[in-house]
Amino acid sequence: MPAADAHLVVAISGGVDSSVSALRLKRAGYRVSAVFMKNWNDPNEDGHCRWEDDVADALEVCERLDIPLNTVDLSQAYWDSVFADFLAEYARGRTPNPDILCNREVKFKAFLAHAHALGGDYIATGHYARIGRSDGRLQLLKGQDHNKDQSYFLYTLGQSQLTKTLFPVGDLEKPQVRQDAQHASLITFNKKDSTGICFIGEQRFRTFLSRYLPAQPGHIRTLAGRTIGEHAGVVYYTLGQREGLRIGGVKGASEGAWYVVRKEVGANELIVAQGHDHPALLSQQLCADQLSWVAGEPPVTPFRCYAKTRYRQADQACVITELTSERVTVVFDQPQRAVTPGQSVVFYNEDVCLGGGIIDTTL
Repeated sequence: MPAADAHLVVAISGGVDSSVSALRLKRAGYRVSAVFMKNWNDPNEDGHCRWEDDVADALEVCERLDIPLNTVDLSQAYWDSVFADFLAEYARGRTPNPDILCNREVKFKAFLAHAHALGGDYIATGHYARIGRSDGRLQLLKGQDHNKDQSYFLYTLGQSQLTKTLFPVGDLEKPQVRQDAQHASLITFNKKDSTGICFIGEQRFRTFLSRYLPAQPGHIRTLAGRTIGEHAGVVYYTLGQREGLRIGGVKGASEGAWYVVRKEVGANELIVAQGHDHPALLSQQLCADQLSWVAGEPPVTPFRCYAKTRYRQADQACVITELTSERVTVVFDQPQRAVTPGQSVVFYNEDVCLGGGIIDTTL
């Protein structure tokens, strides 16, 4: 725990989790201040900027808790370090996870530096995760509420970030967080959880993406090469997707649903097959790069552990069979559905998040 006179800077988003994080630290007697990060300035489809509502809620929470609120515009850092990569990955036909990059580049880098400039000794966020210690090193642990656990999005954090970070709600269940906010008369107690792209929020995804990556219609083909439809642009689809294909009855085919099994970016073709668990959607093995290890060093291979290839997936037993400083090969005990290049594979040993990397290829 921080020293009694430590200055703790809370990243306050206008949501209930960061509100209760500030509440808990204030009640513990620490010197607390808050920072609202403005990371996205473009309006949504109806001309409204989501951050305007959020900063108003953040201000009311801070007034209620009697803590100072600062705002910082990190939109340029977000664009340069997160959104530009997001667009580049989609243009390559991959499916990135901007929340992970946002945590690494904005919340635990740009914001951490800003908090330090304000005289902060630690930062605190409303993530559902915990910090432990073993053999002299800090550990990133799953949140107590496994339904809300956000360690998947935090696997890029290392020892230097964890040393200066607190997760005040990581040991709480979500209903308790809302109850604490209500008892403290915080306006955010029943506010809907934010969804959608980190800091950008809920928008019709294809419409939003088309503002930056114009539509390039092309053919939808079966694995046998038969053209059965037209797509709006391969960049707008992801592996395993069913919705939005607009494939009607296909002569000679069953009435089963069609799923995206491959994207041919060069040929501008979307390859589909019928069946939720079609063999073309299953992978026993993957390779990942851009590796991060919470402990600062990788495990010794072969190493048996668990992994997730997407958020909210149940832990999947696997073996890390090959490992270099730049690349890892993972073999799963059971075939995995729709393992998607651009997404992250994150490794666990029970509740301990070990690290992870960006999925590159599958087999």
